[in-house]
Amino acid sequence: MANTDMDEPTGDRDFVASLEKGLAVIEAFDASRPRLTLTDVAKLTGITRAAARRYLRTLTKLNYADFDGRYFSLSPRILRLGYAYLSSTSLSLRLQPFLEKISQETGESSSAAVLDGDDIVYIARSATRRIMSIGLGVGSRLPAYCTSLGRAILAYQTPAEIEAYLERVKLEPKTPKTLTQKSDLRAALEAARQQGYAMVSEELEFGLQSIAVPLIQKNDKITIALNISAQAARVSAQEMEERFLPTLREASEALRYTF
Repeated sequence: MANTDMDEPTGDRDFVASLEKGLAVIEAFDASRPRLTLTDVAKLTGITRAAARRYLRTLTKLNYADFDGRYFSLSPRILRLGYAYLSSTSLSLRLQPFLEKISQETGESSSAAVLDGDDIVYIARSATRRIMSIGLGVGSRLPAYCTSLGRAILAYQTPAEIEAYLERVKLEPKTPKTLTQKSDLRAALEAARQQGYAMVSEELEFGLQSIAVPLIQKNDKITIALNISAQAARVSAQEMEERFLPTLREASEALRYTF
C-alpha cells in the first residue's frame, strides 16, 4: 500500500504533494464546518486518518488550529495566510472606494470577487445591511454557478473553459429557483455575455437578488466582477437593471484596464 504521507510522483519534481494535502486540510474547514473531527477531515480531504492526524497535530502545534479533545477548529492565527495576500496586493484597496461609492449612490450592498477554481472569492465589500442568512466578508467563498458575480466572470471565459467547467461542476439546488440543468446554465452564461451583465434572482438564497458586471483587465482577461445585491421584496429586477446597472457599468469602465 502506498504511503499517503509521502510526496507522490506527479510528473513535476518541484511539486510538493504533502503541502497540497496540508492546504486541503485547512480548506476542509468553512462557515458550515467550523469544527471537525479527525474522521471528518479524513473523509473530506480523501487522505488517511493517520495522515490527517499528522497534518492536524502539526497545525495545532504551530497554533494554526485548536483541539478540544474531540474537535479541531482553525485558530485566529490562520488569518495570517489571508492577510499575507491582502497586504501584498493593492487590488482590494483600489476596489474599495468604488464599492463604497456604489453603495452610497444606491443604498445597497456592493461587492467585488474573483474566480478561484469553481468558486468566487470576495476580495472587497461595502455592506449597507445584512441581506443573507450567512455573513459575507472578504475571503468568503460561494459557488460561481448560482451567483451573479460568478456568472459575470464565467460568461467571458473561452468556450473550451466554459465547457470544461460545465463538465465537472455539480449544480446543487440552493433554492427551488436554482438552475440545475447545465443546458440552462449554458444559456444563462451566453445571455450574460450578450447583455454585458448577469442577474440572479433567489437562486442562491430566498429573497436575495443581485446584478453583476465584469471588469476587463489589462490582458483583456476577466477574472473579476462587481455586483450590487438587494432584497427581492424591496427592489424589482427591472429596477436593478434601470437604476443599478448604470452605476455598476460606470465603476467598471472607470476601472477598465487598471488591473
